Amino acid sequence: MSGAQPSSGGLPAVSSAERRRLLTDLLKGVSRSFYLTLKVLPSGVREPVGLAYLLARSADTISDTRVLPSQDRLKHLLEFRAQVVGPADFDALQNIGNALNDLQEISKEAELLRSLPAVFGILDGLPSDDQQAVRAVVVTLMRGMETDLTTFPTEDSGQVVALDSPQALDDYIYYVAGCVGEFWTAVSLSHTASLRHWDKAAMSALGVRFGKALQMTNVLRDVPKDLRMGRCYLTAEALSELGLNPSDLLNADNSDKARPALVDGINLALDHYAAAKQYILAIPRRNLRLRLAALWPVVIGLGTLAQLADNRQWLSPDSISKVTRGWIYKVLLFSMLVGRSNRVLTWWIRRLRKGVESAL
Repeated sequence: MSGAQPSSGGLPAVSSAERRRLLTDLLKGVSRSFYLTLKVLPSGVREPVGLAYLLARSADTISDTRVLPSQDRLKHLLEFRAQVVGPADFDALQNIGNALNDLQEISKEAELLRSLPAVFGILDGLPSDDQQAVRAVVVTLMRGMETDLTTFPTEDSGQVVALDSPQALDDYIYYVAGCVGEFWTAVSLSHTASLRHWDKAAMSALGVRFGKALQMTNVLRDVPKDLRMGRCYLTAEALSELGLNPSDLLNADNSDKARPALVDGINLALDHYAAAKQYILAIPRRNLRLRLAALWPVVIGLGTLAQLADNRQWLSPDSISKVTRGWIYKVLLFSMLVGRSNRVLTWWIRRLRKGVESAL
């Protein structure tokens, strides 16, 4: 519990030092590259987004505890969801942490599970609108995790199962990322006076597609890794049209035969990236931090898609498509110089998109 003690309501009264540890040090330890985006966000937006990330990462850690059978992970995940829906119970949160933290291979994830009562203590202290938004997005994100646990075989089964249809894929990428666009929009509107002119419904719809663009990129990039966990997010319907079944994708020699499925996935992602560009340009130029937080994942995502489109061995686990760290540093620097220019951002995103299309 990292020193936090229960308050009269059952959850800990979180000190400023503990709050800082959770929302800075621990968040950095479990968020990896996403911490760059979190760090650049305006302070009012950063706290609910960071807290939502900690809760989602806790749920993800539960669902990925592979030493447990899928049904046990699902049981713990549903117990955790009940705590997110609320009201949270101190003993229940401690029990979840105690049952799972010793099973984690990554120390920061174990620390996160031990810190759940304090994390929920911060959640209970958020303004009501932020609290409602955080709870809603985390519950939706967990639907994607439940899909993983109930649709696919265990990671060591030797079997590969695919999502069955484009609709199943669209539902999945909404659950695991599209819903974040709605959440991001709601929190940004609550904390940014200069966004009062936004049409919330229209921007939320763009935000959903923004999230779907990023998740489709992740899905396509991670095909080799996911296949070896028994999971294929390229649909059985699409593979059947190519005369393939999911297990055929374990053979990298089928990269060319399966390439039409990759191309269709990239084109779907590009359609969603068009909405992401609209979203970025709708952020007022004076809100540079908010713009950069939205811009960076889009630029990196389009760079990743270009690598994928050019990768003739995209099914090989030894040929993962990713941009280099040096490339990312150049992107960050350039974005800070041009982030307020709609004209340059439009040119830049169009140029990155053409790089993907030309590689197809």
